[in-house]
Amino acid sequence: MTPELQVLAYAGLLQGVQYVLMSVSANLDLGPGKTMSARDVHRLGRPLAELLGVRAGRLYRAFTNHFEGLILFTLAVVVVTLSDRATGFSAACAWVYLGARILYVPAYFFGLSPWRSIIWFVGFLATMAMLGSALAF
Repeated sequence: MTPELQVLAYAGLLQGVQYVLMSVSANLDLGPGKTMSARDVHRLGRPLAELLGVRAGRLYRAFTNHFEGLILFTLAVVVVTLSDRATGFSAACAWVYLGARILYVPAYFFGLSPWRSIIWFVGFLATMAMLGSALAF
């Protein structure tokens, strides 16, 4: 397994951890009656995500943001791996991405501005650098 694929597996596990954090927080905020329901807007009055408190809402947004970043990161890992362009540089980029995603969760949870955005951008740049490295001749 390439280091990039290993980091992708860790990023998937991180997504699972974020899901648990967000779910527990949402259940504490809203109770299982709402979170286990069909979540129909006409019954709840608003979408479930809008009913969350500040901290649970931040965990929810960090969770959904990771899905967005994970799509690009997965694309980068697939391109690097299938093109046989995995290098020390692409492995380092993968680890930087994962480190940024790990740091992003508490930065978002505690509302650390502008650090949350800077951390996000570091992960995004690492992903773009991986893609670029696969295209380098």
